[in-house]
Amino acid sequence: MDPRALRQRLEASAKALGFDAFGVAPVEVDVRADYFKKWIADGMHGDMAWLARNPERRTDARKVMPEARSLVVVGLNYYQPHPPAGYRIAKYALGADYHDVLLARLQQLCEAMKELGGEQKPYVDTGPVLEKPVAAAAGLGWQGKSTILIHRGAGTWLFLGVILTTLELEASATKEPDRCGTCTRCIDACPTAAIIAPYKLDARKCLAYLTIEHKGAIPVEYREALGDRVFGCDDCLDVCPWNKWAVATREAHFAPRPHPPLRETLAWTDEQFLTHFKGTPVERLGLARWHRNALTYWVMSASVPTFRPPRRSSGRPIRWSRNMPLGPSHVCAPAEPTGCLGRLGCPNG
Repeated sequence: MDPRALRQRLEASAKALGFDAFGVAPVEVDVRADYFKKWIADGMHGDMAWLARNPERRTDARKVMPEARSLVVVGLNYYQPHPPAGYRIAKYALGADYHDVLLARLQQLCEAMKELGGEQKPYVDTGPVLEKPVAAAAGLGWQGKSTILIHRGAGTWLFLGVILTTLELEASATKEPDRCGTCTRCIDACPTAAIIAPYKLDARKCLAYLTIEHKGAIPVEYREALGDRVFGCDDCLDVCPWNKWAVATREAHFAPRPHPPLRETLAWTDEQFLTHFKGTPVERLGLARWHRNALTYWVMSASVPTFRPPRRSSGRPIRWSRNMPLGPSHVCAPAEPTGCLGRLGCPNG
């Protein structure tokens, strides 16, 4: 079967599996390796040490799979137009963990490719593949000024999966041009000015990074901007004008779970946390960092100058300080009956 026929057959298989976008890039795709290495050298990846490991593998798929001939990229729309009311969890984390959902389908697609004589390695956001530039090279969209991939149909709401394959496939005929023009909505919307220049994100300032990947206390200078965000931030995604054409996801696995009352979660144990968030992206955050984020929200809320812990039978309310440590080591003591509030590292009075 020739490369074009192979590509067409795999695209049909991908659509049958429910993927919303499909493309193919050559294995020698340009992922702007020098830019990535400079970004790492400047420390803009923050605590995400794994990004700095083996940069040659991340920027050259042949270092991962020497016999690879093509890169297959798929996308799955996850847009939720009506997220639960109350505090905010990033839309990508409202339902089932996308790693699990996409990987299961990628493996099914790999089986179809195996029948065609190929050997494959699938990745969903965890392997040594720079998905966004690869997806752009495969014709799925372009990287916007926020660095997010923008798809003309799904806007900013597309999960990506990549398959390295030994099959020689026809590459996507067209690569989307950068259609951002003079628009700077994502840059202007960022609460912490983390998009320090068009197409350049300093993760150390990003609320998504600070609430999810960062291990310590949220820096004092960014706490005001946190607002009611307890897991992630969608501001730069929400404002993109290309979302005008976005439609709600058809994927039942991504249906939002209801938010538990935030005040109640402050008294949760590890078991209670897992009962609610197991199988979602929030699960990997862990109870300690969930409590850190929730308490930072409470501390910074002008309407909550004092707070009486749930189930606390005696004692006066804790009086918050906006500069209190609020790192995971200060706020989590799950063995104590009041959960995270048993050891706050701040005075009562």
